Amino acid sequence: MNLSDSKKKLALAGVVCGIVAACLAYFGNPANMAFCIACFIRDTAGALGLHSTETVQYARPEIIGLVLGSFIISVATKEYRSTAGSSPMVRFVLGMILAVGSLVFLGCPLRMIIRMSAGDLNAWIALIGFVLGVGFSLGRAHLTNRMSGGVLPVLMLGILVLALATTLLKSSQSGPGSMHAPIILSLIGGLIFGAFAQKSRMCFAGSIRDVILMRNFDLLTIIGSFFVVMLIYNIATGNFTLAFDTPGVIAHSEHLWNILGMYAVGFAAVLAGGCPLRQLILAGQGSSDSAMTVTGMFIGAALAHNLGLAASATA
Repeated sequence: MNLSDSKKKLALAGVVCGIVAACLAYFGNPANMAFCIACFIRDTAGALGLHSTETVQYARPEIIGLVLGSFIISVATKEYRSTAGSSPMVRFVLGMILAVGSLVFLGCPLRMIIRMSAGDLNAWIALIGFVLGVGFSLGRAHLTNRMSGGVLPVLMLGILVLALATTLLKSSQSGPGSMHAPIILSLIGGLIFGAFAQKSRMCFAGSIRDVILMRNFDLLTIIGSFFVVMLIYNIATGNFTLAFDTPGVIAHSEHLWNILGMYAVGFAAVLAGGCPLRQLILAGQGSSDSAMTVTGMFIGAALAHNLGLAASATA
């Protein structure tokens, strides 16, 4: 089933993804985070020992579920294609920029929308930078060895096994890393989100690019319906606060850095061919280019904390 051939189907996909995010927030994920690619990659990198910030270390099943969900649905619908293209090191660096820019703002584009739906005016300011960051794209990908595209899904499955069957991975005892929904719920949520994102071609950078370059609002439909679901959830649960200063929420009001952080994310996302979420989905359906970008995001997230580049709720 193709979910990207009509606005109604795209809206349905956005509603489903919004319900998944709302459920994960309700059952334990950090406030106004719910489902954040950059933050969850950062937490998983910490669980693997790539950085030493003890409050953000947890192997997030949502990230694993996204990749595996995309892989499973693409294989089932015969859309799996093992591809690789040009400039692997450039894509690696772009992945680092995606992670660092996101952590300067304190969230990827997905979390930016979630924060906007909770009334966080800092996220609305950051949207300006993200829109301005939309640019161009790198070279075309070509078919490659079928096993190449399956490397990242296998690695993610390995992390899941380590998380479930061993005590080798680090896990925060306090802070955002200690706040999470039950493992099975998180994994199922990731699988569902990954499958719907793959079939709908969900991409935050792509949706804005289509509006600016082609006046095409189709992909923006899924983002809009996702926003509406999260807005309803936040109002219903009393989490909606229209302000720059939102008590208990991980955010900061350094507006220049919010704009610059998301500008970098928007620019890198379009160069790499997709936002952080889209990179995970593409990697799951066989793109070695996106797998390289995802690897860059892991290293970038780790360096952001090791080098003190990541922002905090105080600045």
